Amino acid sequence: MSAKLNKLEEILRPVVEGLGYEFWGVEFRSQGRNSILRLFIDDQENGISIEDCEKVSRQVSGVMDVEDPIQNEYTLEVSSPGMDRPLFTLEQFSAWAGYQVSIRLRMAFEGRRKFQGILKGTEDGDVVVVVDDHEYLLPFESIDKANIVPVFE
Repeated sequence: MSAKLNKLEEILRPVVEGLGYEFWGVEFRSQGRNSILRLFIDDQENGISIEDCEKVSRQVSGVMDVEDPIQNEYTLEVSSPGMDRPLFTLEQFSAWAGYQVSIRLRMAFEGRRKFQGILKGTEDGDVVVVVDDHEYLLPFESIDKANIVPVFE
């Protein structure tokens, strides 16, 4: 995780948890005037409503105005992780073992950057995923983006 994301998590986690929600993760996409700060919150028991997102957004906006960790203009988005929930930590990868996952790496690993298969969990700091009967141990620090693939029955 980049230093900027670490700093954002350090600022935002206590705000989210202080409001009674689970801090799921944070993304920041720097694109000049169109930069986006995306904050994911969760509540395993009750789910997340629009009102929950609004409540967290108001608190986070106030804290971000005071702390000012992002110098440029940005749009704040607060949402639930949703059905295609992004995975940010090794603990999340372990907890969602058995689910279909889509992973994109920063750099190619064994000749490819994209993997979609069954998440087996973690092993010694690597993420274990099975794609077409082949097990891959992907270095966690190489993962750019990972999401659960929703299954509709």
